[in-house]
Formats: sequence, structure tokens, C-alpha cells
Amino acid sequence: MENMNTSKNVLGSDVEIKGNIKFTGELAFDGKLDGEVHTDGTLNLGDGAVVNGNITANAVVVRGKVNGNITAKDKIEIKAKAELFGDIRAAKLA
Repeated sequence: MENMNTSKNVLGSDVEIKGNIKFTGELAFDGKLDGEVHTDGTLNLGDGAVVNGNITANAVVVRGKVNGNITAKDKIEIKAKAELFGDIRAAKLA
């Protein structure tokens, strides 16, 4: 069965964004964001990612730094070197 939300987007470590991000599918983000993220898809934060703002997503994988709250409909994965300053809310936590 083919899923319509299969688009995978990548924003590398040289990307700096001031503003909000909205997307569907999956985003691998390794840059710096001053703003919020809203998605029905998956946000994958790399080791170098720094997010200053709230995240609302279906699923979030955190490897970098987040200064803000994370709300996930499905799950949040917090990896070993992640730094999280804020509240988290999800159905599953790994």
C-alpha cells in the first residue's frame, strides 16, 4: 500500500531559520530554528540541531537541543546526547 506522506525533506547544519515551519511527511533537521514546528509527520532532529520554540508533530526524534515544549500525537524519542528544556507530551516515550 502506498502512503501519500512519503516525502522526506532535509535541512542541513548550515541552515538557520527565523520563523515557523510547517510540513507533511518527514523532515530531517540539523540546523538552527528560532520559531515553531507544526506537522502531521515526523521531525527528526540531528546532533547539531538547535530549536528555540515549540514543536507539534506526529512523531519527534531528538538528538540535538530543544528549548521549548514538544507535543507528539504518536511518540517522542530522546536520544543519549539530546538536551531538552521544556515539557513533553506524547502517547509513547522512548
